Parts: sequence; C-alpha cells; structure tokens
Amino acid sequence: MKKLIPAFVAIVLILLVLTVSLGMKLIDKYSYSKEKADLEEYFNLQSDEEVAIVLQDELLTDKALVLDGVYYFSIDTVHQYMNERFYEDRGENLLLYTTPDDIIRVNIGGTEFIQDGSGQDAGYVLARYEGDTLYIAADYVKKFTNFSYETFRDPGRMQVYTQWGEQTLAEIDKDTQIRYQGGIKSEILKEVTQGSQVVVLEEMDTWVKVKSDGMIGYVEKKRLDDFRTETMTAVTDYEEPVYTNISRNDKVCMAWHQVTTQAANAYLSDVMAGVEGLNTISPTWFSLSDNEGNFTSIASTDYVAQAHQMGLEVWGLIDNFSNEVDSYQVLSSTSKRAHLIDGLIQAAAACGMDGINIDFEQLSEETGEHFVQFIRELSIPCRANGIVLSVDNYVPVGNTGYYGRAEQGRVADYVIIMGYDEHWSGSKEAGSVASIGFVEKGIQKTLEEVPAEKIINAVPFYTRVWKSGGGDVTSDAVGMDSADQFLAEQGVSPVWDASTCQNYAEFEKDGMFYQVWLEDEQSIEAKLNIMSSYQIAGVGAWKLGLERPSIWNVIDLYLHG
Repeated sequence: MKKLIPAFVAIVLILLVLTVSLGMKLIDKYSYSKEKADLEEYFNLQSDEEVAIVLQDELLTDKALVLDGVYYFSIDTVHQYMNERFYEDRGENLLLYTTPDDIIRVNIGGTEFIQDGSGQDAGYVLARYEGDTLYIAADYVKKFTNFSYETFRDPGRMQVYTQWGEQTLAEIDKDTQIRYQGGIKSEILKEVTQGSQVVVLEEMDTWVKVKSDGMIGYVEKKRLDDFRTETMTAVTDYEEPVYTNISRNDKVCMAWHQVTTQAANAYLSDVMAGVEGLNTISPTWFSLSDNEGNFTSIASTDYVAQAHQMGLEVWGLIDNFSNEVDSYQVLSSTSKRAHLIDGLIQAAAACGMDGINIDFEQLSEETGEHFVQFIRELSIPCRANGIVLSVDNYVPVGNTGYYGRAEQGRVADYVIIMGYDEHWSGSKEAGSVASIGFVEKGIQKTLEEVPAEKIINAVPFYTRVWKSGGGDVTSDAVGMDSADQFLAEQGVSPVWDASTCQNYAEFEKDGMFYQVWLEDEQSIEAKLNIMSSYQIAGVGAWKLGLERPSIWNVIDLYLHG
C-alpha cells in the first residue's frame, strides 16, 4: 500500500497540472483582450498634421491636413467627392471658382478673409501648397458646397457627410469596447460607455459593425439596445446656382458652312439654294492662331445680315486646327483664356452673330480640365449677352471623358455630338462613316451626362469611297451626288444593309477592292428616326454643299413630323 501512495500522488499532481493548464487555456480562450490598437496605424497617419477622412461610412485613403488650426482638403479630394468646379492655375498661382455670372479668385498662399461659423470675418490662408499638392480650406469649400464635417483629435480625423438619408442608431447598454474586428481577441479601437450612441452599419449573428466619432469597428450585439432608424438632417448652407440657358422653342436644325476665305462669305446664297428647314448656320470663321489666345477671323457683318434675312441664326465657329497652336498652353492659362474669351465676345458683338460654336478637337487628356474651365468661363459673358454657346464633341467612345460633357451640359446651351467619323481617313480598315449603331450609342452615352433638351446630333452629308489593296487602305470623302455618280460609272448598284442602315456597294477593279457605305435619304432618315425616339434638341450636319436638295424633305419630316 505504501508503494502505491507515491504513484497516487504523482497521478493527482499530473491531473492537477492538466486541470490548471486546461483552465488557463479556457480562460485565455474566452477572456476579452485588453490590447489596444495603434490608432495612428489604423488611420494610416504619417504625421501630426495629417487627418483621416471618413466620408459617409467609409474610411478614405485620402488625407486632410490641419495647419495652424485650419482644416484643409487636397484639391483631388474636393474634385472627387465634393465639388469639381474648383480650378487650380499653377502658372498664375490662382484658385478659381466659377459661378453662372462670376469667376471668384483666390491667390494661393495669400491670407484671405472668410466668414467663420459665427458670421465673423476670419483671416487665414484659404489655399496653400504642401509639397506639390494644393490644399483648400474646408470652410472655403463649404462656401460653394453642401457638406458637413466634424473633427476629432488623438488621432486627427474628420467625419464628412455629403449625402443625407436614413441611418440606424443603437445605444450601448453596458460599458464595452469597439474592436477592430468582430471577436473578443481583436484589438480595441475605442472604449464606449453605457448610454452612448453608435451608428449601426451592419448586423451579424453576434457582432455589429458600428461607427462612433469617426471610428469604424465592431461591438458585441448583446451590448446594444434601442435600435432605431432616423432621417439625417440635410445640410443646405449653400444654395446651388441656377444656370440659365438659351433654347429654341422648336427643334434646332443647324449646319456648318465651311468658309475658308473672306471672299467665300459672298456665296451664302449659293450654299443655301434648295435648303429648306434650316434655322441655324455655323460658318467656320475663327481659328486659334498662336499660344497667347489670339485667333484669326473672317467674320462678315454682311453675311450675318443676309443670314438673318433668311431666318437663320448665326453661330460662328472657332477651331484649334492650326499646327502652330498648343491648345494646352492656351487653355491652361487664366489670362490667356480671358484674352481669348474677350476676343470672341467682341467679335460676336461686332458682326451681330447669335452664337459661338466651339470646335476644339484632338485635345490631350491633360488639357481636359482646362478646356472645361474655358467653357465655364466663356458661358458667363455668353449668358450675360444672350449669345448661344454650343460645344462640339466626339461620339463618347474610347477615352474622351475628360471633355467634361456633364459640365458642358450644365453651363453651355447645346452639346453637339459629331455623330460621324466612325471610320475616317486615317482608319486602318474600311467601314461606315456613321452606322446606325454608332449613332445610337453616341446619343445614349451622351444622354447619361447631358439632358436631352441640350443635345444636338450632327449627321454626315458625305460618304467615303474606300479602296483596299496591297496591304493599304485609303479613302476619299465625297458628297452624296458624287458617290452615286461614282457607282453609276462603275455599273454597280448598292443594296440595303440592315446592320448599318445604309445602302452598301462593293466591287473589284484593277486589282483593288472598293467599298462604299452611302449616306443618302434612307440612311439620314434612319438616323433622324433614332433621334426622334430619344427626343433630343435637334439635328446638325457637316457640311452644307455636300447634300442634295431632297435631303431637306427628309429633314423637314423630322422637324415637323
């Protein structure tokens, strides 16, 4: 028996050790971690000046700054989430904001005065560079934008709202913690006390994703009570301006008149022979001539007077086609834009034209924001002087979003789709100039950004005769009658192609393969039917002189049918 006692004691000790070990594991498994998260790391803050931004219920990668007690957003943050109309001119050290009737200027880095929340004038830097980035004071952004923000310290963060709807709230019924993830072992973001309120973002089985003071984390569901839905109070400090626009009571029927010399203005009556239903003509009178905002002009008061007698509005066109001009240099300079705009308004007044048509093509992506600012600024004197402002645009395919069609649709009177050049002189394969699918897609995509009552779709009065052979593809642009005559001389009759809604012909001659997708009465009618179905503002055409008189009968049915 005595020999068994040591063995019994050893077994008891082993069991005791196992029990303690198991107990410690159970305690460790089910006890709540007291480890606190590194909030600087959680918000990814790199300095004391950086401030995290929580927009709605999302922690952004963008950071704000707090400098001299003033909160600043980067201009990229402002553009992406708040207001795209703030414009930076680095060359002239200006921050601009354009309203329907004014351009408001701030000198970057200079002390300006702005009313604070109490209505008192406070002097501080409204816009400043930190490194290579422009930052704008949050309160200055609020002068032109409806949003709210609340700031917190340790660490620095901002809760920002730009939209207001319903949100679910809950009350903490016992002191607890908001944790980084759903689990008792997760690090603690914030201690919350009984009676405090949190915003409920997502409910799970035992944990709830919540937000409190700009921190987003998880609370045990059993610690929440009094779930309720409330409608947030919208911020309406800023009244959005109304952009008044000029519009016709009837459909626009506009065509471009290619005028290349002063003497050619005398031939208006010739190009108008047989034309019916046209109510707007756009002569190609102006062209940028240098990088300072100057332009050449062949405008004619006699032309305008004669057009008015014919019942036509005159929208003088300006282009950027000169090889001597760098559009970026002109449009990225506030003073050069102003010089160009003053010149255009003076030219319009001098000859009595009714509108200005902007035809700036092949702009680089980096020029896009400056082009949009140019349209904003030009719209101000146009609006003040009753001058119609229209802007020519490619069909929205590929990377052309930087032309800013949505903003054009707000500040300009008409957005014109150049609904052609689906295949053009430089195309590597033959094809239609404007197939029905191409035209309809252009209208549909533009309608996503521009209201129908501001959209004009331009149709081609020309056809391309394509020639392929030896690995080369070339084409010639010809008028309607010339295309028909060419096919007749070859003894070829076109047939209707339902896929493009065009008459199509092809033949071989002298080892070359010829293809023609005709623009004629049937193809134009198909395009006009599509335009009618979308109830857009009207039709344009490139260019007068390439059509035949019978086309105007088709257009008249569109205008009055």
